[in-house]
Amino acid sequence: MIDYFEKTIHTISNSISSVDAKKFEILLNTLEEKLNAGGKIIASGLGKNVPICEKFIGTLNSLGINAVFLNTHTALHGDLGVIKENDIVLLLTKSGNTEESILLANHLLERKAEIWLISFNRNSKLIKLLNHSIILDLESEGDGWDIIPNNSTSVYLILLQGLAMMLRDRMNISLKEFKNNHPAGSIGETLRELK
Repeated sequence: MIDYFEKTIHTISNSISSVDAKKFEILLNTLEEKLNAGGKIIASGLGKNVPICEKFIGTLNSLGINAVFLNTHTALHGDLGVIKENDIVLLLTKSGNTEESILLANHLLERKAEIWLISFNRNSKLIKLLNHSIILDLESEGDGWDIIPNNSTSVYLILLQGLAMMLRDRMNISLKEFKNNHPAGSIGETLRELK
């Protein structure tokens, strides 16, 4: 049992270590610039990436950072209207070849939206289509078939939560601001005495 978890941690660690630090810094700078210009962060994904995107957006919202989730599929059925000037879209797709993701990317490009692909495929159709990307290595998903979205979604979550925590520092968000967004629950109770 322990062997499985140790192997998983090793795989995730190697994947995070494969991130191009310069590109990651450019992405972080761009997110900060877009927010300061009145734009918002949009995270888009399909399937098992949906709850990962929602967790990331929920963390940003709890910090008072303007962010929304855009389902890659429903975006093509009217939800494109959420995209405004100065927004930035983070498009999650493991393969970078998903039909819906490619179609969405093309529509976003027509709107001159800034798009960052976050993927695990260095030779995908989307990497050839888009100017900006964060591409990670992944040894395996950790299942016997190497197909279940498992390690890839864990890596996505760690990467996106890292972005959120770094933006918290960059945007100088105070604990009081965070408290104002948490009037209830255990966090609300913990912060209730904060002036």
